[in-house]
Amino acid sequence: MGDYSGCEVVVTGGTGALGRALVKALLDAGAALCRVPYIHAGEAESFPFKGDPRVKLVGPVELTDEEQVAKFYAGSGALWASIHLAGGFAMKPAAQSGKADFQSMTAKNLLTCQLACAAAVKAMKRAGKGGRIVNVTARTALEPRSGAGMTAYAASKAAVAAFTQALAAEVAGDGIWVNAVAPSIMDTPANRAAMPKANYDSWPKVEEVAATILFLASPGNRVTSGAIVPVYGKS
Repeated sequence: MGDYSGCEVVVTGGTGALGRALVKALLDAGAALCRVPYIHAGEAESFPFKGDPRVKLVGPVELTDEEQVAKFYAGSGALWASIHLAGGFAMKPAAQSGKADFQSMTAKNLLTCQLACAAAVKAMKRAGKGGRIVNVTARTALEPRSGAGMTAYAASKAAVAAFTQALAAEVAGDGIWVNAVAPSIMDTPANRAAMPKANYDSWPKVEEVAATILFLASPGNRVTSGAIVPVYGKS
């Protein structure tokens, strides 16, 4: 799925279910270094790759704080790829949502993405070898009507999709490709617990979503940029 030999990669949200699958895939593909920021100490303690010499856990890093994000990326060497999985979810109808709800979703989803992308672009330009950025939006970004009952979340993820495509055009001349994946509900322990009667077989597995990200962020992706890739599985 791609040769990452000698590549340094950042994975925000790397301690989560999708993040763990992705870090494993990156290491299997030969990544030289995976830098993973975290906010809670428990995330680092339970991270299955914390003892791997090719993995560097850095924390606490608050990804909505511009200075902390800049400091984290300043520690990068020749950064090749930056993959942004960090985000949040809230189920709440518009009539019950206030300013704080929209600010929370915007901060967790759009702001974390924007700050990480900005810092990653600076690091890649310093290295002068191009690079790859992959963001995570959601099915609601491509199918807004599916965001009924979660309007703040849907709006923030749609903004991530628009930001991704605008940034892709902005940095194409620097050899930096920017894409995003748009998952439906993924098969994770947390989602199974929240929806115990759902048909889990139809949900995309985190390993499958990670495989798509792995290609988009790889040196082998030579032409795809500005894409929002659906990763729905059978759902």
